[in-house]
Amino acid sequence: MRNSFRAGALVALALVAAPALSASLNERLAPCLACHGEKGTSVMPEVPSLGGQPAPYMLVQLFAFREKQRLADPMNDLAQELTNDDLMVISEALAKLPPPVVSGKGADAAKIEKGRVAAQKHRCGFCHNPDMSGHDQIGRIAGQREDYLLKALREYKSGKRAGFDPAMLEVVRDMSDEDFVNVAHLLAHWN
Repeated sequence: MRNSFRAGALVALALVAAPALSASLNERLAPCLACHGEKGTSVMPEVPSLGGQPAPYMLVQLFAFREKQRLADPMNDLAQELTNDDLMVISEALAKLPPPVVSGKGADAAKIEKGRVAAQKHRCGFCHNPDMSGHDQIGRIAGQREDYLLKALREYKSGKRAGFDPAMLEVVRDMSDEDFVNVAHLLAHWN
């Protein structure tokens, strides 16, 4: 699976690396949607859904990937040739995708309650909004993939994932892995 993902990423890189002015917006979005879901809802393990994300958040993330301030294969390669104008156009287009639809299937009531307690204690709704929809440069975490959320929280705590703002490091510092599991479950089933 990893080799086919890399092969797909190389094809996507070839599409993005083409001169921006000669490629239509749909052609430039194709590599994004190939991994993050054609309607903005990812079905790939540990790959975030982009639907419903605020445009400024998307812009900051794309910039960080391009400048290698945030490291993630193949995103760094895909963003390398994008101009500032490309970043703006792509982030605005992706922000128009609908947020993921949460079905509630597989929700564990005990985990959700523990996640709610941990999210309140660590004030997730303070930055991400009480409905976890995100705003400005703060990402939407409501309805995000559970495996991606868990990976991101663990990477913030380990220092592997640098944040745009050091606030996430402060938030996760006192959280346990059980807190991460419960908060990720809550957010993935947010309604």
